[in-house]
Amino acid sequence: MKFTSDEAKRVQKYLQMKFANQKITVGAFSKSGDSAEILLDGEFMGTLYKDTEDGETSYDFNMAILDIDLPPAA
Repeated sequence: MKFTSDEAKRVQKYLQMKFANQKITVGAFSKSGDSAEILLDGEFMGTLYKDTEDGETSYDFNMAILDIDLPPAA
């Protein structure tokens, strides 16, 4: 199911409020329109997917974390 511009704005506002960070934005949509990039200050942070099933819509945020980006072990 494709994202509408209103949905993108609402999800963006939700993420900004949830993470207390106004630099989070919904970026480019996939060609199919069912996913979008989530950016933090213009840098790719993860992918947002939209799913509609049984009349309910949900959004899934997927963020990969590379082991080389983790802080050293204590």
